[in-house]
Amino acid sequence: MANDSTARIVDGLRAWIAQAPPGARVPSNRALVAEYGASPITVQKAMRALGALGLIESRPGVGTFVRAVRTARPLDFGWQTGALRSPQARIPALSTPLRSSSPDAIGLHAGYPDRTLLPERLVRAAFARAARGESALSRPDAAGLPALRAWFATELAEATPAGLTPPTARDVVILPGSQSGLSSLFRALVGFGQPLLLESPTYWGAILAAAQAGVHVVPVPSGPAGPDPDELARAFDETGARVFYAQPNYANPTGAQWTGERGEEILEIVRARGAFLIEDDWAHDFGIETTARPLAVHDDAGHVIYLRSLTKSVSPSVRVAAVIARGPTRDRILADRGAESMYVSGLLQAAALDVVTQPGWRTHLRALRQQLRTRRDLLVGSLAEHVPQAHLEHVPRGGLHLWARLPDGTDLDRLARDCETDGVLIAPGAEWFPAEPSGPYVRLNYTGPDPGRFPDGARVIGRALEHRHGA
Repeated sequence: MANDSTARIVDGLRAWIAQAPPGARVPSNRALVAEYGASPITVQKAMRALGALGLIESRPGVGTFVRAVRTARPLDFGWQTGALRSPQARIPALSTPLRSSSPDAIGLHAGYPDRTLLPERLVRAAFARAARGESALSRPDAAGLPALRAWFATELAEATPAGLTPPTARDVVILPGSQSGLSSLFRALVGFGQPLLLESPTYWGAILAAAQAGVHVVPVPSGPAGPDPDELARAFDETGARVFYAQPNYANPTGAQWTGERGEEILEIVRARGAFLIEDDWAHDFGIETTARPLAVHDDAGHVIYLRSLTKSVSPSVRVAAVIARGPTRDRILADRGAESMYVSGLLQAAALDVVTQPGWRTHLRALRQQLRTRRDLLVGSLAEHVPQAHLEHVPRGGLHLWARLPDGTDLDRLARDCETDGVLIAPGAEWFPAEPSGPYVRLNYTGPDPGRFPDGARVIGRALEHRHGA
């Protein structure tokens, strides 16, 4: 009722202000209370709302007045064009997966799971404990909290086969999220102007990090089974590259998971050329029908640089990740991190460690697996029913997304705009290609809010496609 009264007062005063000259005194709060039959608090809320709109201004001790309209002088920033010069790489202002959406929209575009899929109780309790602990007031080690580094190392060591030396806590460097880690890895291991091999398609953030680092990107075709070994070997030999970035488990955007045999082939190619494989295990906690199998457990000679994030599975507010690297590589990465950000917040590290060492963490992951399966299957079924034109090369066995090919000739930007007009946000696939797209794809997130609306979202996509191809 108070909100209705506030709106009524705001509407009435806006109509009055439209007819009043600049500088006219606004009726006093006491007069407005009497005129609108509202409480003093409601009137004060209305006055604050009008002030926020720039329609009135308060002069302490004098009163409130209609604000004079000031014509802003156009500012000239042309001098900055000469000072900035051309950028080394053109980076989009905001990628599609980072866009916010209105509460009533059906969001299939995002790259993060909905909060209902997060261990909310564990996270809140962890932050409360961390705030009371020493980490809230002390500077952590540049490489990260020793206990957290040990946790990451132990997780990988437990999967290491007999006969190979597992990683230790010293091999771990804690990062403020994997995106920041990619920038460091590309700067430290590739270098400006040098070639970097990337799967195509691949994670859009890796493409942006490569552009920011000024490296020369070389696409390697990759499909549901992973990259073609012959194409990878040819790319290494033709370019002289020494680094290959890949996602062997539940790749973003395709959802591909390499077989054990494919992983062995890729590792052999990397070893034979004295190169590095940056393994981005971003979806380690999002297995559905399989479990993530890190390639890093099969290498103890330092060829695999292993990147593991907790941001998506714990909370988007817990931007904590780790890179596991052996030998001088680790020291070079740590030096770059020190120059970039000095250290990662001890409070965030302590909270992350608290979450993943609680007994409830494993319980949460077991329940998450079934939730992901239900959501994935619902979106797959919705597409099959309402968007028969969309082709799924395979149904991912883990991760967060479906990667669908649309009919040739589909204008993805126009399709995205049409869908958004009808309240559905989708992610056109061009952002996931390091070079020209191999076809019209869209990436659809099945872990967004309100999965019950997936059929409605698919119906909108199907109608938009029919309209475009039927026109």
